[in-house]
Amino acid sequence: MNWYLKVVKDNYANFDGRARRKEYWMFTLINSLILFGLIAISVAISVTSDALGFLSLYFIYILAMIIPSLAVSVRRLHDIGKSGWYYLVAFIPFIGTFWLLFLLITEGEKGSNAYGPDPKNITAEEIDQIGQIQVD
Repeated sequence: MNWYLKVVKDNYANFDGRARRKEYWMFTLINSLILFGLIAISVAISVTSDALGFLSLYFIYILAMIIPSLAVSVRRLHDIGKSGWYYLVAFIPFIGTFWLLFLLITEGEKGSNAYGPDPKNITAEEIDQIGQIQVD
């Protein structure tokens, strides 16, 4: 749950930096569980009372999660050294979704890359560099 909250609270619209696999997939898991829960509750309420009010909460949640979902996906692509524009390969018919999935499950580059320090192994020197960047 901490990974989900990290993405939603700390990095809601942060497209800079890198996200490790665990951050991406834990966010995706918790997000999916919340979506399935909202669907189940919506169906149960609509069957018993013919009310579509709770379904609107489902759509509001989806709209609220579009930006953090894109942001964590872009940061995940940055972790493997790819531009965030690689997310658009999902729109290639037939193979695009599988190609993007392959990119998302690939292990990130060791050490720093053009998008920032390795989120798994941040050295003291890289922490100082991050601090200097944030101050500037």
